[in-house]
Order: sequence, then structure tokens, then C-alpha cells
Amino acid sequence: MDKSSSLHLAVDQLIRRIASRNFTVGIVGLGYVGLPLMWTFHNKQMPVIGFDIDAKKIACIREGHPYIKHLGYEMMQILAKSDICEATTDFNLIPEADAVLLCVPTPLDGHREPDMSFVEATVRTVAQHLRKGQLVVLESTTWPGTTRELIIPLLEEGSGLSAETDFYVAYSPEREDPGNTDFNTAKIPKVVGGHGANALKLAMALYESAIVQAVPVSDTNTAEAVKLTENIFRSVNIALVNELKIVYHSMGIDIHEVLDSAATKPFGFMKFTPGPGLGGHCIPIDPFYLTWKAREFEQNTRFIELAGEINTDMPNYVVHRTIDALNAHKKAVNGSRILLIGLAYKPNVDDDRESPTYKLMDLYNKMGAEVAYYDPYVPVIRPTREHPHWAGTESVAWNEAVISDFDAVVIATDHANVDYDALAGWSDCIVDTRNAMNGRVGVKPGQVWKA
Repeated sequence: MDKSSSLHLAVDQLIRRIASRNFTVGIVGLGYVGLPLMWTFHNKQMPVIGFDIDAKKIACIREGHPYIKHLGYEMMQILAKSDICEATTDFNLIPEADAVLLCVPTPLDGHREPDMSFVEATVRTVAQHLRKGQLVVLESTTWPGTTRELIIPLLEEGSGLSAETDFYVAYSPEREDPGNTDFNTAKIPKVVGGHGANALKLAMALYESAIVQAVPVSDTNTAEAVKLTENIFRSVNIALVNELKIVYHSMGIDIHEVLDSAATKPFGFMKFTPGPGLGGHCIPIDPFYLTWKAREFEQNTRFIELAGEINTDMPNYVVHRTIDALNAHKKAVNGSRILLIGLAYKPNVDDDRESPTYKLMDLYNKMGAEVAYYDPYVPVIRPTREHPHWAGTESVAWNEAVISDFDAVVIATDHANVDYDALAGWSDCIVDTRNAMNGRVGVKPGQVWKA
């Protein structure tokens, strides 16, 4: 039997094990991507091992305590009691997994360039324990070429094995939307690119075993480009409506009425909504990965970079509108008490990664304001690399005595469980970046300033 036939036979055997649920999935990184992915495979009766360097997360999984609020208590209890789920900080157990899915952060560094330190450290660790026949899949968003140019060489160097001969490598970008009740991990099609035909065949079989659809593409570079394109599309369109918001405001036109009316067209229009800036781990970051990589090919990404500039500058526009609102009440930002509603970057979740609220807090604070926040999902600010100076700050209480004592209230995130009707009676100066006060009971003329 030649080498090619032997590889096909090995893959076919692994696929049969997937079908029989005799195939263990290892997931490295148990955050907003890795934990839902572990649940998805477990929910299809696939044995799972979750790896993380954070011992607190591992303890939560073992004890059934939720650490990502929107995923809930019931899920964590089921994982804790399951005999096919293991959570550990011990990476010596990597060989026990038949597939190793990497779900680690890919942030930007201080120069707005890709920070691959988390990926590199993880891959080097996995390489030390890699065995023949394993499938390694990167799910982290990154630049086209990462799997081929970075991941595979590190795996081969650290293990002494060869990709597509001794082990298999694929790329399948995560598409998580935290808090989206209509589309969880199992319901979102998975794009899959393999490093060779055998890797693609195996990775497709794995994802098809737990997810509604697996979508094959020609190679890992293409799969990496798919994810960037999805998020760049959102970034550019959000920048467009953010710019239109500013232009239409100067004309006395409400951007939200315009967008709602335009959305009645049944074709050729997709509604995006403006806000105080971009948040989350994807949209504010991913476009810069392509911008960075494009320089290698002497290509410019002017359109993408312009969108980034517009979105990045939106907190400054909100601050200017706050100045206008306070001036109307004969007050200055300097010395005023300003409350921000919503620390999470999107409604109804506790995810504060890259939240524009942090930028607003910094800007107000720099101008001499006393700054506080209210968020029912984030009772206390956790330590972060980007905003360490706010760590430990607690959300204020939600009651009239507390809220009415602020000179201005800025709605940065429109959580559904905030009583905006009550807010209309408690504050006479509200800066609304999300149109949350539109149509609310008790709103008085000059009380709400859209931003």
C-alpha cells in the first residue's frame, strides 16, 4: 500500500470513529468561543476535553458555575456532571484528544498590528504533546496565511512530525455572536479550509457531526480570508451609517427614521445601526489584520482604513454632543458627574471587550468629569490589558436617588432590562447613542440628545 492510500485509510478510520462518537475533541481556550464550542460537541454526545491556563474557569466548569452570563447555569451544571466532559489546566493531556481546536485571542498590539503571542504560545505547547493522527484546527480570527506560514511550521518544529503525513491541520473561523438567541454555535454554518485533501475531509466530518452545515473552501488561506471579509463588511457598513448619522443630524434629519424606512425595501438594502463606536473582539480588530498583511503584497486598504478611522472617532462625536447637552443646562463637562449606561459592547451580554464605553469614560475623565457606569451584566470591572485603571470599579445602583444625582446620563449600550421610562423621570439630561429613548413615556422636550 502506497503512502497516499495509507493516509486515506487512516482518515476513513477516524471518520468512522467520529460517526460512532468514539472520538475525543480537545478545545484550547474556554472563553466566548471555546466554551460554546465545547458545549456543542458535548451536546452531540462527543467526548470533550477543555484546556485553559485560567484555573478559575476550569474550577467553574467542574463545579457548574457560569462565568459567561448568557450561556447560563443549566449548561454549566450539565457539563459539571457529565462523564464525557473534562476540563483541565494540564496540557499533558493533549495526546488524549483526537482533534485539538485552538480558540485563543488574537488582539492587536500597541501599534495596531497583530499580536500573535497567544496563538504562538498555545501552538508551541500543543506541539510538545502532538501525536500522529491528530487533527489540529485553528479557530481564532487572523490574517490569510497564518495556518500555512506560522501554525504548521511551529507544529512541525516542536513535534518532529510532518503535516498531512503524520497529523492533519485545518482552519475553521469562529462565528460566535454572544447573546444571539436565534443562532448558537450549532446553528451557524462552519467554513472549513484544510491543509490538503485529507485534512479537509477529516475536519469536515468533525464539524458536520455537531454543526448544522460545514462549508468547504479550497484551502486555509481562503478560510482565513472569509472571516476577515465578514467582519470587514460589517465594519465598513457601520462606518457608513455612523457618518450618515453625523451628516443627517446637521440637516435636522433623524438617522434612525431614515434607516427604518429604508429597511422596508425588500431588496438591495441591509440595515446597519449607528452607535458610539465599535466593540467586541472582532469588528474593531479584524480589519487591521488584513491591512497589516496587505502591506506585504504592496497593497493599500484605503477603504477599510477609512472605515476604521470613522468608527474609532465616534466616541469623540458622542463627547461633543454631551458638551452641547450640558451647555444647554448651563454646565461644563469639567466638574460634572456623568453616568454611562452599558459597559458591555452590545446589549444583553456581559462581554466588555473593546467596548467604546471605556473610551468614553477615559475622554470624560480627561476633561475633568466625575465618571461612573451602570450595567446590570457587569457589576464590577474586571482587570484588562487595555483598561487596567478602571479595574475594580463597581456599577452604581439603579434607583432614583442615585441616577438623578448625575448631571448627564449617556446611553452607550441599550440593554433590554434597563427601565428607560423610569430614566425619563430621573434625569433631565440624557445623551442617547442607541435611540433607546425614542417613544418612551415621559420624555420632555430638550431632555434627550441623540448622539
